[in-house]
Amino acid sequence: MELRQLEHFVAVAGERHFTRAAERLAVSQSGLSASVRALEQELGTPLFSRTTRTVRLTEAGQALLVEAERTLAGARAARDAVDAVRGLLRGTLTLGVEQCVAGVSPARLLAAFRREHPHMEIRLRQEGTSSLLDGVAGGRLDLAFAATVSPPQWRGELIPLAREPMVVLCAPGHPLADRPRVEWTGLRGEAFIDFHPDWGPRRAADEAFGAAEVRRTVALEVNDVHSLLELVQEGLGIAVVPHHFSRKPEARGLVAVEFAGSCRPVYESVVVLPPARALSPGAKALMRLVRQDPLRADAAGARPPGPPARSPGAPAVRGARSADRPPAGAPAGGGGAR
Repeated sequence: MELRQLEHFVAVAGERHFTRAAERLAVSQSGLSASVRALEQELGTPLFSRTTRTVRLTEAGQALLVEAERTLAGARAARDAVDAVRGLLRGTLTLGVEQCVAGVSPARLLAAFRREHPHMEIRLRQEGTSSLLDGVAGGRLDLAFAATVSPPQWRGELIPLAREPMVVLCAPGHPLADRPRVEWTGLRGEAFIDFHPDWGPRRAADEAFGAAEVRRTVALEVNDVHSLLELVQEGLGIAVVPHHFSRKPEARGLVAVEFAGSCRPVYESVVVLPPARALSPGAKALMRLVRQDPLRADAAGARPPGPPARSPGAPAVRGARSADRPPAGAPAGGGGAR
């Protein structure tokens, strides 16, 4: 069994298509097919179930994929370690990112990384938190920026990035828009717009509703922030989101309403580092930039707000039009969230 064969196998498993995998690896399709067949013959079992239209992993293929990704990650780490001793930083940095992470700007961070390490190849994967955890654990990702990860879910290291309150976002004509704050019970019967279950804001909202023992129905599920804000703008439902959403240009005109009482939901962004093994040299270099990032410095140590202090008669929360200043507990520079 050769590393090249494992690379071919992992590429086909990822693409679920031999032609696309061959294009990705810049090899001939016939050569790729022969390599996979040779691996199957060596292992004595099919790794893929093939039809004229689909390619799917068999049970044996699923078992091999986990170990193949770890083996290839170990081989890359070994090469990178030798290059680092020689004073070179080469190889590949693969970063996973939640689309709604706060406290860091992935684009700005990767641009700085490329300027400092022009010989490193950068790969970026945007996925939900569960997929990111699996990717780091399996060695498919060097590290990840994720959200709403509790320690029991992860045996590696979690580095805090930002911590901010979540708010109810609604259109100006919605009945909640005139309230200074909202109780959990006041959300019963509302139609909700939210992300798919693996995205950080959805996980945080689901946990908060569960803790408050309030059932809700998510009528509209989306995969991106802009679609969510557009649906809220059209009055198709309300959304429970991290506060920095209300400061996005697309949220102009929407109203952000705080939660009342002490049970206020919190959205946390973290760096997920791999368990039980050293960071790759590329990941170490990126983490140095993360620790120097002023956006993280602004958010460090932030806490969710306690009971707000305000002068009598002053509004507790304004709509997104006047939310140019985050409340206590929200990270400064919310434009860094994506």
